[in-house]
Amino acid sequence: MKKIMLVLVFAVTGMANAQEGTILVGGNVGISSDKMGDNKSSSFDFSPTVGYQFNDNMTVGLQASVLNETYEYVGGENKNNGLKIGAFYRYSKPLSELFSVFADVSAGYQTVKSETTLTGMPTTSVKSNGFYAGITPALFINMKNSFGLNFSIGGLQYGSLKSDTTPEVKSSGFDFNFGKTVNIGISKNF
Repeated sequence: MKKIMLVLVFAVTGMANAQEGTILVGGNVGISSDKMGDNKSSSFDFSPTVGYQFNDNMTVGLQASVLNETYEYVGGENKNNGLKIGAFYRYSKPLSELFSVFADVSAGYQTVKSETTLTGMPTTSVKSNGFYAGITPALFINMKNSFGLNFSIGGLQYGSLKSDTTPEVKSSGFDFNFGKTVNIGISKNF
């Protein structure tokens, strides 16, 4: 199996020990591609955020996420397009001038449209709506002049979806991926 995974996280955010009254602006970009025999999958995810830093430790803001996934296999293809809109709360704790830790708690609305195309058959489409919540711990390293790097290695996520089909299909699940994913971000305090 050949697997290529690229996770690019760009976050123009406030430092973990940011100044009171500043604006946090940022985002994540994730790209992945996987091929196993005749089966291929790819995904793209873009997640912008904007928030207000009330004090040196607390930031509250809004976040969104746009997701596009494609799975190609012998005899068909599945496509998923998703959107998440919600809020987040960040608590930061400086450990030294160089290091800080923070945790993001987030929750909001999500929707996914899934299309399945089988060879010789019409395309079927299902739309699902629901909510999500999660906790993501991270480490901030202050590089120079308020520029820094953010590192996270997973967290805890919950999601729930309900389809618009008859009969309704409900799904929900927890994802504890601590240590299974790596995100690297660049930060700047304005």
